[in-house]
Amino acid sequence: MNALPTEPSAEAAQAAIAEEFGFFGDWTERYQYLIDLGRKLPPFPEELKTEDHRLLGCQSMVWIVPGGDRSRMTFQAVSDSAIVSGLIYLALRVYGGRPAEEILATEPDYIERIGLSRHLSPTRSNGLAALLASIKDSARTALDP
Repeated sequence: MNALPTEPSAEAAQAAIAEEFGFFGDWTERYQYLIDLGRKLPPFPEELKTEDHRLLGCQSMVWIVPGGDRSRMTFQAVSDSAIVSGLIYLALRVYGGRPAEEILATEPDYIERIGLSRHLSPTRSNGLAALLASIKDSARTALDP
């Protein structure tokens, strides 16, 4: 489904993201890196681009499909926006392929660590919050008997 995660834990992924973004001197470079990361998302099947999978709360078009089970949750997601695709990539790197309990226990600290919270427009911030809420809701659902 997708090659994520590359790190052994959500915390390790957040630390790696913070380290990678630390190499860039300004936000022009960081935005370009986000765009490049978005291009690494696995292909998203056209037949899954339905209203049922559409993430509401985003100005851009975003689709997300959870999978797996409580022991290893997977997510397929895509956006029609290059920067939002990069934000999706980061979220899936932190949360994809993890147990539901780890997803729920991990706050998205990488957002603050790399300065995203100060450099995203309000609409992108709202969309990122909606994406993260969707991932956490899927984890909660996976844990419900």
